[in-house]
Amino acid sequence: MSAIDDLFARLRLEGRKALMPFVTAGDPDLEFTGAVLREVVSRGAALCEVGIPYSDPIADGPVIQASYTRALAKKVKLAEILRMLGGVAPMLAAPVVTMVSYAIIYRHGLARYVDDAQAAGAAGAIVPDLLVEESAELVKVCRERDFSLVQLVTPTTPRERAVRIAENTTGFIYYVSVTGITGERTELPPKLLDDVAWLRGRTPLPVCIGFGISKPEHVRLLAPVADGLIVGSAIVRRIAEAATRPREAVIKEVGDYVSELIAALG
Repeated sequence: MSAIDDLFARLRLEGRKALMPFVTAGDPDLEFTGAVLREVVSRGAALCEVGIPYSDPIADGPVIQASYTRALAKKVKLAEILRMLGGVAPMLAAPVVTMVSYAIIYRHGLARYVDDAQAAGAAGAIVPDLLVEESAELVKVCRERDFSLVQLVTPTTPRERAVRIAENTTGFIYYVSVTGITGERTELPPKLLDDVAWLRGRTPLPVCIGFGISKPEHVRLLAPVADGLIVGSAIVRRIAEAATRPREAVIKEVGDYVSELIAALG
């Protein structure tokens, strides 16, 4: 079992749900990224997602796109990100996964990427632009190494295809709550609860919901049907203020926000 499998098995025994903060690696710099990871885990985050900046993001909204642009402008490199993770992830009481484009994995080499990420303490990867029809080779590499390969199901994914994606996923399924791009929203689709309940009835994998979650009321609405909730843009937006405010204050604000959302999980 991977560290992510262990995490969700434990949470289910304890009757708890996972809150998963997302941060962009290298925004504003890698030292700050490491500090935020330590802060959110100390506040109770169950799992952390670290975005690997990419020049052509697939579904990221303007907040996360801007963070990728800032990190890339500082020429942050994959090797540097993994080095940072290697100094932080093994000390965290929560698994870390990378959110990474398949183009980056392919260019690095599939087995090499997984080996290097594991050596840095990562437990898995979320690959948003990996088509299930083209996933067999990476699925094989990840399964051989017990490295979780998280794939996405969206509201427009045909149900037969959603089942196929689930069969080629390990760790958890990332369920996209809305059509379109990431970003904070005031409301979530009413059909979302039914769709997630349907998917959970067809796979033993945990189902975690992301995109648009930013408020405690979102958390209270979705927690009954989800195994975990993913929060990205609302955190990245707060981190962006580190450019003009004291870093310690920004880190504390992010921690306070994560604590507020975890409290809403019940």
